[in-house]
This record gives sequence, structure tokens and C-alpha cells, in this order.
Amino acid sequence: MLTVELVACLSDNYAYLLHDDVTGAVGIVDPSEPEPVRAALAKRGLRLTHIFNTHHHFDHTGGNLDLKAEFGARVIGPKADEERIPGIDDAIAHNGIITFGNHKAKVLDIPGHTKGHIAIWFEADKIVFTGDTLFAMGCGRMFEGTPPMMFTSLMILADLPPETKVYCGHEYTESNARFAVHIEPDNQAMAQRLADVKAIRAQGLPTIPTTIGLECLTNPFLTAKSAEEFGARRLAKDNFKG
Repeated sequence: MLTVELVACLSDNYAYLLHDDVTGAVGIVDPSEPEPVRAALAKRGLRLTHIFNTHHHFDHTGGNLDLKAEFGARVIGPKADEERIPGIDDAIAHNGIITFGNHKAKVLDIPGHTKGHIAIWFEADKIVFTGDTLFAMGCGRMFEGTPPMMFTSLMILADLPPETKVYCGHEYTESNARFAVHIEPDNQAMAQRLADVKAIRAQGLPTIPTTIGLECLTNPFLTAKSAEEFGARRLAKDNFKG
């Protein structure tokens, strides 16, 4: 079984500790900084073997070099952006396969937030790591892409099996939910999810993971009917003060 543990980093980032209990493979997805990762490993008596990056931004790769130097872990990231991934060993292109212990993941190119962004999809385990492309009830800003590019990437993720668990890069869900009910005020599923998210966050708990099925119902960037509508919604979110 592949186990996933959230590791809180910086102010609102999540890294994810992966452990294959059978082979002992241990991975970290998007380590913003080394210290919280070291603490999570030490707590469980684990040694890091793999570092996975969804994209090059420093709040997803800032721990790469320190952790690689300490543990000798192999750094795996997007082929389209390999020159900007610190310490990269294996650059994987679209539909490439990553072997992690007894588990296999497919790499999906999902550019838009950055030009070389990937998702890491463990199909058999029903898990996908989406970085800053797809958030719970939201999506990332388009720093290096266009609305058609980002919308295409989101539709690739929306086509994954609905039960797939989504692990994204940040705890943005409450603000995303407020925007969702603003842009679709008659959507009862979004309104209910906002209430649920507020209750979860009031207890200091994470809203992650979500699922592809839930996002298809309550994420305003997945309910958009076209790249043009998506682009208008993303611009509105950039300027949203709610």
C-alpha cells in the first residue's frame, strides 16, 4: 500500500511524504523547505529515497538540494522544465512512467501555471499530485501560460477517474470556495462545500485531499464551459477581494 502524509511547509504549502511499506521506498512531493521534511522522516524513522517536483517554483523545490545532499535521494521532475529543477536526476516527459517501489505513476503534462508543470498520477492507487495547476475549488495563476493552455490542462485532470484523490500544493480552499459561491451563487453544491470547508478550517484541519469527482462538481474552473469562460473566471479570481 502507498501511504501519503501531508507535511505543512512555509505559510500555506503542502509537501507530501510517500511511503511504500513493502519496499521501503520513501518520497517527498514538492518539498518547499527541508526542515519539516526532516522532522516527518525522523518521526517515522524513514530515509528519503525520492524527491518529486511538479514544477520549478522555489516554494516547491526549495528543499531539493539540502535533502538530496543529506539522503542521496533521486530528484525527479518535468522534462519540459528540467533546467529549472534544482538537482534533477530524472526528467520525465508526458506519459512517462515513474517507478516508486512497487508502485508506478504516469506523468501528465499540465502547463499553464508554468510552462513545464506536471501531474504525477498513481493510477492503481487512485492518487494524483497536481501541484499548482488544480487546487481544491481553484486553480493556479497563469504565470507562463494562456487560458486555452491552462483550460486544456484542467480538462486532462477532470478526465481522471472521479474517485482519484487530489493532493495539491496549497491550502487555499476557503478563499477558493468564497470565490466559487460568488461566481455561481445558485450552485448549491458549492454553497454546501463552503460551509463544510469553513467547519474544517475552524478546527485547524487540512481540506486536502479532495477528489476529481468533487472538483468536477464544485470547482468553478472545472465547471467553466470553454477556455474563454475559464479565462474570464481566472481574471475575476485574480481581482477578487471576498
